[in-house]
Amino acid sequence: MTTTARTPEPASFRDPDARVVYSSDGEVLRELSPRAREDWESLERARFFRRALDEGRIVATEEVEPGVLRHERLPFVSYPYEWPFEMLRDAALLELNLLDAALAEGFVLKDGSPYNVQWRGSEPVFVDVGSFERLREGEPWAGYRQFCALFLYPLMLQAYRGIAPQPWLRGSLEGIEPSEARALLPRFQRGVLTHVVLHDRLEAKHADRRRDVRSELKAAGFKKELIQANVRRLRKLVERLSPKRGRSEWAGYREAAPYSDEDAERKERFVREAGPARLAWDLGANDGRFSRAIDAEYVLAVDGDERVVGELYAALRAEESKTILPLVVDLADASPARGWRGVERRRLEERGRPDLVLCLALVHHLAIGRNVPFAELVGWLHGLDARLVIEFADRDDPMVERLLQAKRAETHESYGRDEFERALRDGFEIERREELGSRTRTLYLAKPRS
Repeated sequence: MTTTARTPEPASFRDPDARVVYSSDGEVLRELSPRAREDWESLERARFFRRALDEGRIVATEEVEPGVLRHERLPFVSYPYEWPFEMLRDAALLELNLLDAALAEGFVLKDGSPYNVQWRGSEPVFVDVGSFERLREGEPWAGYRQFCALFLYPLMLQAYRGIAPQPWLRGSLEGIEPSEARALLPRFQRGVLTHVVLHDRLEAKHADRRRDVRSELKAAGFKKELIQANVRRLRKLVERLSPKRGRSEWAGYREAAPYSDEDAERKERFVREAGPARLAWDLGANDGRFSRAIDAEYVLAVDGDERVVGELYAALRAEESKTILPLVVDLADASPARGWRGVERRRLEERGRPDLVLCLALVHHLAIGRNVPFAELVGWLHGLDARLVIEFADRDDPMVERLLQAKRAETHESYGRDEFERALRDGFEIERREELGSRTRTLYLAKPRS
């Protein structure tokens, strides 16, 4: 390929041997150091690697010039703190399965990070080809601690305590420390003694001797079979973990929705007729009914309820969907810029702009439930520069009445259809308007004003 200007991926600087860059025409490239290229030349001939490539479990990769790999570009980048329990568990199992197969052929993973996994819809894909290296005899798996902090402990926290891990993972990109996990998790639950309590004790004992410990293990004849045994125990443990969740207000919302089946069908038709899109966002997606109705190459199905997104993911996984990506995102407190200089992990709107945005049964929850003014909401949507399908529910809508009952009467006196339409027209040109049969809800198709 012809050498062109390349832009480094900000999150890739931590592995200087296999840095990701982008070409001027948007190709995803990986520049290998001489040492990493030697590993790659062995890796591309490995049976497990070729098999995983063919099955789509590893991102499609080819060498396009000496020491430069080109990867398949996936539709949208997401982060572990946006995944429900089921997605985090499946990503963990993907990494463990790949590691087990790699060990059998003399390879290992440098790390154990969920950030090495992305998604084709509901299908997990391992993307960090540079993480594979030839196994050095006598050395342990360096990624074990990271796997525990970013995969195992967050999963245990929800399985054993019923605490969703997304805020913990968003709060620290390093995950949950062994000492923190020891304080949080019940000691006698499966896996806690081995992977939490003993792990924390060993870290405390050898806090200043990590290099010496590695040398001691090598001198003692540490074998890869010990790594394999640990990986298989971890896999068995992760497979058995299931989410403990409390009551969800939005699970089963379709059955409890304050509109008829006829209105739901009219909404679905309205969405289908909104026109095609390359990337669409369904904000407040719930069970994904309208995500499935969008005429789009790829759909981001966003909801703030972790249980709802977990159930949607499970349904999409059963359907083998590769075009809808479900994510846990609270729009009133969405994923911020994180990491070094705030550029390693980017805000939602910085990772791929949509052509079409759905906001169905959402405005009243943000405007009343979270006190977001119409002008603020419309201003944010206008900034996405996408066509918009949006729904407004009047004050006499049953759901709106319920929300208003929890507020002081004077707080939302200005909540009304006229006020909403004025705000909408400030940023958008309304192309179509349809009142549903309930007469309490109205759909709008709009395009942003330039």
